Amino acid sequence: MESHDHNFKNVFLDFPKEALEWLAPETFEVFGGLKDLEFVRQEPKKRKLKDAHLALDMPILFNFESGQVLLWLVEFQEDKRRFSIYRLLRYTTDLMEAYPRATLIPTMLFTRRGKWRKNVVRKIGSHLGGRTYLHFEYQLVRLFDFNARDYYENPNPIVKILMPRMNYTPEERPEVIRQAYLGLYQLVTPMLFDKYVDFIDVYAGVQEDEREELYLAIAEKEETTMLAQYIKEKGFKEGIQQGIREGIMAGLIEGIELGIGLRFGPRGLKLMEAVRQIGEVEQLKAVKEAVRTARNLSDFEATVKGGRAH
Repeated sequence: MESHDHNFKNVFLDFPKEALEWLAPETFEVFGGLKDLEFVRQEPKKRKLKDAHLALDMPILFNFESGQVLLWLVEFQEDKRRFSIYRLLRYTTDLMEAYPRATLIPTMLFTRRGKWRKNVVRKIGSHLGGRTYLHFEYQLVRLFDFNARDYYENPNPIVKILMPRMNYTPEERPEVIRQAYLGLYQLVTPMLFDKYVDFIDVYAGVQEDEREELYLAIAEKEETTMLAQYIKEKGFKEGIQQGIREGIMAGLIEGIELGIGLRFGPRGLKLMEAVRQIGEVEQLKAVKEAVRTARNLSDFEATVKGGRAH
C-alpha cells in the first residue's frame, strides 16, 4: 500500500501555526501571543532497533508569551490495527522528559475515508481507592468524521487541503473539490497553491477526463472566475515549462548515450533502457557526470540504478 505520509508532513511543515489553530485553538487563549515556533526531532527514539518508525512523526514546539506547547502529530493513513496506545504513551513520556516545560498534545491523524466497525483505544489508566496513578489520552482526528460541507467557509488552508479526505456524498464531490480549490486559492500564495492543488487532486481522486468538466464548473460561477483564469494561465505556463524540460532531458539522454558508447562500448549501452526511465533532470545530470567519473562499468551501473529508483 502506498504511503503518503511525506505529503501530510509537507502540509504541516508549511502551515504549523494553522495546524495548531485547527487542532487546539484554545492554546492561543490560554498561553497568550505566539512568539515563535520550531520543528524538533522528527523521529522518536527507538527502544529496539527492530521497532518500526511512526508514520509522520511531527513534533512542533510553540513558544508563547506564557508557556510552551508541543503539538505532536502522528499520522496513521490506513491500517488502524497497527496502532498501539501503549507505544504512543512510551513515546509521549520520552517527549515530556525532553521538553518538561511544554504542554504536550499527542494527536493521532487517521486519514482514510471510510467508516470504522471497531474504534481504537482512546485512553488508558490505573486507579485504586479514589486515587489515579496513571491517566493517558490523546487527541484523535479522523478526517472522515468531518462533513466537508461544514467547512466551506472555514478560513484555514489546512482544512481546505484536507477536505477531500473528509466525509461527503458522491453528488457533493464536485462542489467539495471546487470549494477546496477556491479556499486554498484565497488563503495562500500562488506558490503554495500550485504545490497543494496537486494534493487536492490526488486525495479527491481527480481523473484526467474530468479535469475539463471541473474547470468549466469553476469558470461558470462568478465567485471563482479569477481562480478559473489563474488555472488557465497556469496550465499554459506549465505546458511551456514541460516542453523546455522535455527538451533538456532529451539532450541529456543523447549525450549520455554518446558518452556510454565511447567509454563502455556495447556492454554499457545495455543500460540505456534504464537511463530512459529516469524522470528527473538533476538525476540525468548526475548520470552524465558519472559517465566521466565512474571507476568502471559496475560503478556507473550503480549510479544509473540509483537515479532510476528516485
